[in-house]
Amino acid sequence: MGNFQMDDFVAGCLGGASSVIVGHPLDTVKARLQVGKGYGSTLNCIFTIYRNEHVAGFYKGMSFPLASISVYNSVVFGVFSNTQRFISEHWNRSPGNSPYLLDLTIASMLTGFISVGIGGPVDLVKIRLQMQTEPLISEIKSIKDKSPFHQNPTVYKGPIHCLTSIIKQDGFVGMYRGAGAMILRDVPGYCLYFIPYTYLCEWLTEDCHTAPSASSVWIAGGIAGAISWGTATPMDVVKSRLQADGVHSEKYKGVTDCIVQSYNKEGLKVFFRGISVNTMRGVPMSAAMFLTYELSLKAMKKAKVESDT
Repeated sequence: MGNFQMDDFVAGCLGGASSVIVGHPLDTVKARLQVGKGYGSTLNCIFTIYRNEHVAGFYKGMSFPLASISVYNSVVFGVFSNTQRFISEHWNRSPGNSPYLLDLTIASMLTGFISVGIGGPVDLVKIRLQMQTEPLISEIKSIKDKSPFHQNPTVYKGPIHCLTSIIKQDGFVGMYRGAGAMILRDVPGYCLYFIPYTYLCEWLTEDCHTAPSASSVWIAGGIAGAISWGTATPMDVVKSRLQADGVHSEKYKGVTDCIVQSYNKEGLKVFFRGISVNTMRGVPMSAAMFLTYELSLKAMKKAKVESDT
């Protein structure tokens, strides 16, 4: 690849870590709303988690995505930036011109496909840890003593135990439960993430500046996150349900079966469950991610210039 740069991978790692710290509490709320029952509203869900599990309840399952974020977000930002750069060079795009929509779309779609390979197991463990204290009372009552959850609410002792338990029960393939739904979420999702961000940054940057300001990056990143996560909600619901399936019992045979069963039981509105919290969470998460990414790139470029002089 012509002008391959490792800086994008390093900056992506740092940006991703900041986004997890900022967004994980709302991610937990989102997961409970999408998979759990009886919460009613986002605020009620927040109060219920706090009342039952205190502040620590919002950070369940965070250690694993935070630890693995160095790989996941490095890949996302590294693949996107280097692919876009390669396409531009291959098709002899003028460096000073606005990025072409086709280039951004191809780079975003490729990023979406590749990200599932790493993000699938990370998301699965995170969802399982977030959901293991979710009572699912109506189902547990019907299963009674046959359910290990009935005897011990904590199914998994931690991320490593969760991952080894999944592999022991379902094999290596089990780590990619819900991967089909994740592809259907992330391929269009990254298009609606990187494309709005790129053009909003360009639009918000004044003519006298060559690079967007910190405030422009923050605003563009926040808006892009809201657009991407808001539109991804229906397939995110399906993905979350497929990944949570198996903690207590297995209900779904696949993406289509999950969609049909969810629709038959709860109607069309079920696919928009958590959309408000998804959109709210997308703003600070993405703003923090893009700002950290851009500032890290800037710092690394400055350090290289100083070392060369």
